[in-house]
Amino acid sequence: MPRVKSRPYLWPFDGNLHPSDTALIVIDMQHDFCAVGGYIDLMGYDVSLTQAVIKPLQRVLEVMRLKGFPVIHTRQGVRSDLSDLSETQRLKSRCSGAEIGQPGPNGSRNLVRGEPGWQIIPELTPRNGEPIIDKAQTGAFYGTDLGLILLARGIRNLIFTGITTDVCVHSTMRQASDRGYDCLLLEDCCAATDLENHKAAVKMITMEGGIFGAVSDSQLLIELLESCQTSKL
Repeated sequence: MPRVKSRPYLWPFDGNLHPSDTALIVIDMQHDFCAVGGYIDLMGYDVSLTQAVIKPLQRVLEVMRLKGFPVIHTRQGVRSDLSDLSETQRLKSRCSGAEIGQPGPNGSRNLVRGEPGWQIIPELTPRNGEPIIDKAQTGAFYGTDLGLILLARGIRNLIFTGITTDVCVHSTMRQASDRGYDCLLLEDCCAATDLENHKAAVKMITMEGGIFGAVSDSQLLIELLESCQTSKL
């Protein structure tokens, strides 16, 4: 199969792009990260930056689901009793103006599992059968069964989307690269709380011949997938 037009190399490097070996990862598309009154908004950042990825990501989800590719979602949040919230996390979030575990203006406790702000936004609701990885830290491999799920499904290639580019997306992509996965970031399906941080995070991926993977965009991926005539590759 032809490879995705990406930089600094065509992805995947070996040309194997099939639902049996490639998965879409949708990271932390939660109310806390892209809604007014949520965690990011309380810190004073512009949520329109994170909201901008919703429409292109909807289109990617539509096409990849149609073609039969597995989709995996992640959610970040600490336990309801805050037993896995470290004092370091608590202090840093307090300094940011949005202490984890404390109620926000909407009454939802910031980044706490089960709270309204922790839920994935309705525009990107996971379908039945799409795993949701619940994590307490930024990287989705740490303290979760993501690695086991990918191993059980024979996944070798990962397509990364979601928020934020410079934190949770980057952390998970680095962890995946260290584990030998060939990673692709869809630049327009990711966002950071600061545009310059987003640009810097994207640039880091492409350095040294693609140290953490390759970078493309939703349109180039969709064009390739739609060029295949069968409903499932």
